[in-house]
Amino acid sequence: MAALVRISSVCYRGVRPLLFRSSSLIRPLAVQKKDRDCPYLISAKIHATPSNYAGSGSKAASLHWTGERILSIALLGLAPVAFCYPGPAVDYSLAAALTVHGHWGLGQIVTDYVHGDFKIKMANAGLFLLSTVTFAGLCYFNYHDVGICKAVALLWSK
Repeated sequence: MAALVRISSVCYRGVRPLLFRSSSLIRPLAVQKKDRDCPYLISAKIHATPSNYAGSGSKAASLHWTGERILSIALLGLAPVAFCYPGPAVDYSLAAALTVHGHWGLGQIVTDYVHGDFKIKMANAGLFLLSTVTFAGLCYFNYHDVGICKAVALLWSK
């Protein structure tokens, strides 16, 4: 419905039908009729993707999205495996998968909410540091303590 309503019809005075005028029905958001006097322009500057990636024709974003989905499905499969067959291989697989999953998720938050070149660089550096410390901590816990699988089982048993 919103796609059919002409944005420039908001500027008209009086009661006139918004749909089915003589000109085209669908207009871009940033277009304003020059023959009508509208005190404001109905548009917004929206940055959905970084400008250096827009229109690059690369499949990197598609492959990254596919990798995220594969990792999410793998994590769903690792949960019952960790319950039924706890061991070092599953512990380290969980450590790697959880770290990468968290890194990618927090990376999307940085992409969406951090603006400015310096702030983005600092946020990404902090994210890499956090992910490195997380993976190192989980590996240390797996090697020197009971491991992720048995730790969760101990938490559930009490």
